[in-house]
Amino acid sequence: MTLRNYIIGFILSLGLTLVAYLVVVNEVLAGMTLLLVLGLLALVQMLVQLTFFLHLGDEKGPKYKQLSFIFMALVLVILVVGSIWIMENLNYNMMNMTPTQKT
Repeated sequence: MTLRNYIIGFILSLGLTLVAYLVVVNEVLAGMTLLLVLGLLALVQMLVQLTFFLHLGDEKGPKYKQLSFIFMALVLVILVVGSIWIMENLNYNMMNMTPTQKT
């Protein structure tokens, strides 16, 4: 990596952050469109950070960094989805109980 790549990454990150800030402050969008645009900007920001600062994809040999990142993302998705699933299941099963059954 050269200094040029770090500067490009910094400018892209700064620009994406500024765009997200201006969209929210100026109330350009509302509702689901706002969430969709902010989510898209966050995804692009994450890709810029991974590429320019964490050097994901720069390896010449085996892609150990990419493999470990994919494994981490998979574990994170399983953890979040599993937690939501368990909480929804508990909520569903507890909602139909009487107060005496809950104790």
